[in-house]
Amino acid sequence: MSEWLSREEALERLKVRAQTLYAYVSRGRIGMRPDRADPRRSQYRADDIAALATRRARGRSPSVIAESAIAWGEPSIVTAISTVSHGRLIYRGQDAAVLSGHATLEEAAAVLWALPKPVAFEAASPDAPHQAGRASAFAQLAVLAGQGRPSLGRSAASLHTDAAHAVGVLAAALGAPAGSNPVHQRLAQDWSVDAGRADAIRRALVLLADHELNASTFAARVAASTGAPLAACLLAGLATLSGPRHGGAGEAVMQLAEDAARHGADATIRRWLSHDRPLPGFGHQLYPDGDPRGAALLSVIEVDGTLSSLRDAAFAATGALPNIDFGLAALTRSLG
Repeated sequence: MSEWLSREEALERLKVRAQTLYAYVSRGRIGMRPDRADPRRSQYRADDIAALATRRARGRSPSVIAESAIAWGEPSIVTAISTVSHGRLIYRGQDAAVLSGHATLEEAAAVLWALPKPVAFEAASPDAPHQAGRASAFAQLAVLAGQGRPSLGRSAASLHTDAAHAVGVLAAALGAPAGSNPVHQRLAQDWSVDAGRADAIRRALVLLADHELNASTFAARVAASTGAPLAACLLAGLATLSGPRHGGAGEAVMQLAEDAARHGADATIRRWLSHDRPLPGFGHQLYPDGDPRGAALLSVIEVDGTLSSLRDAAFAATGALPNIDFGLAALTRSLG
């Protein structure tokens, strides 16, 4: 039978703050259950804490750095394109959350690609009718990747052209009509949403434009390091993003919300945590004090009653704040 520790014992063994402990729980790295003697308090699985303490004590050897680059370890890894610094996501020296207050995806791409003017993500309509969505995105990028030229040895200008076209094709596959307007406006047109929700889409696109070396950006950059066509690099990132532990986490938040609507938020949170399942939509390894992307997106969305109750119940149970996955779920529900 597993040994369980009190909150105070867990904090002492890990030598971390309470908020960091809650972040570990929300990411599924430490199992948690209600204290059977006092359900208002929580207990934490001792085996998980011991394993985590051992990993933290290894130091920063090259092998540990490589492992943490893939496994969302600590601390974050600095890149020239984007990094996490003092709890903020930074795009080439600019705070991504601040940038999302006014920039389009095209303008954010110019920042990330170090270009003097916004990128044009234009794409012609597909030759044949297609059902917009994930399957179309994979199919369209696969065709483009198969036809693309290797990226190795080519000029920056030609690579920028290829990359812009690939993103345009991806946007079209997801429903953006052909045209020269910013991607968020074209998506809003296809999805029949008003200006306010179109602006929330714009903000989400900017906040998700890059995220240092997370799983999908890591995969895309590995593909790029081999000289693969840029559409193939984008496809590698998209394939990685599709997993339930990465981009698919938003779908888990939607499921959590459905459970909360049926059974109540408090009961749903207790049930998820009692089964040692990571709580989707809350906490983030790189942002122990709260995901600034989630806060920035939620600041412009009217969160519905179910998600609002879920947010309050999750904070009461774990102390974890909503992350970008929760924000995306709120955006999705607001779009109808």
